[in-house]
Amino acid sequence: MRFIQRAVIVSCLSITGLAPAAVTAAAPTSAASVRGPVQVAGCVRVSATIPVVSAPDDIAANPKTDSIYVISGGLPVTVSAISGRTNTVTATIAKQSMGFGIAVNPKTNTIYAGMANVAVISGRTNTLTATIPVPSGPPELAVNPKTNTIYAANGTAVAVISGRTSTVTDTIPVAFNAVGVAVNPRTNTIYVASEAADTVSVISGRTNAVTATIPVGGVSHGLAVNPRTNTIYVASEASDTVSVISGRTNAVTATIPVGGASRGVAVNPQTNTIYVTTMSGVSVISGQTDTVTGTIPVGNGPDGVTVNPQTNTIYVANQGDDTVSVRGFCPR
Repeated sequence: MRFIQRAVIVSCLSITGLAPAAVTAAAPTSAASVRGPVQVAGCVRVSATIPVVSAPDDIAANPKTDSIYVISGGLPVTVSAISGRTNTVTATIAKQSMGFGIAVNPKTNTIYAGMANVAVISGRTNTLTATIPVPSGPPELAVNPKTNTIYAANGTAVAVISGRTSTVTDTIPVAFNAVGVAVNPRTNTIYVASEAADTVSVISGRTNAVTATIPVGGVSHGLAVNPRTNTIYVASEASDTVSVISGRTNAVTATIPVGGASRGVAVNPQTNTIYVTTMSGVSVISGQTDTVTGTIPVGNGPDGVTVNPQTNTIYVANQGDDTVSVRGFCPR
């Protein structure tokens, strides 16, 4: 594969709209509104652009191996493996079918890709090791590494997959057009965003039953969880907002305007920072104040976004120019 890398290492490149010394607004005075630590560095230490196969869609990271995996929806559908150390593509796994979601189990070093069914990829060999049939075509995916369970959301159901046997063990009905799924491994709770219903279904990982349904903004799409604060963030594409949900009460506690159609969401739990892809780049949200603190420029048509918390680096799949943007932030 022909590969060209363009990387820039900078000592302190300020994020748009931010002072060089701070990413977030001042901490709120009410102790009850503080939900954990917040990122305090306001510069980018690494900026790189990595060409990948056409139409990159979703992206996931393995913090243990410092590897990133991006699924591209062009034909053939591919998964590109990227080294976080060198910012280069180290392998490309191809499969002739449709593709959307991707997720990683860092404990087992296994990647799960939504390719019509669920493709199981070894992170050690970068080879396809199994294919798991699921209903209704290519799913969005999430993993609970504590239970070694994969959740494949698509259509009106979530398939529950055992990572040990690579088989579907249960199917959970949810609201129509499930297009996003995330897991809180600490509470063993799964959250599924349904685009048509504008709701988030809350599922118990112990009983595989829906325990609550939460209304959110229009055309709910991507979502992510901060397990440390037990908070869920849902991107609402039609309303250009992010809904903040308390995992304790299953209630929306804030609605944050992000200034553009929001799609992908990722959380760095160590810095309590949320990253949301929009038409104009990546909006940075403080989890402490529930406010947008800046915008990070990336490539054209940003969609999926993921974080490696150990390196404080985000990776963005840009559908418009077939690249992955890398932004590594200064030490906290």
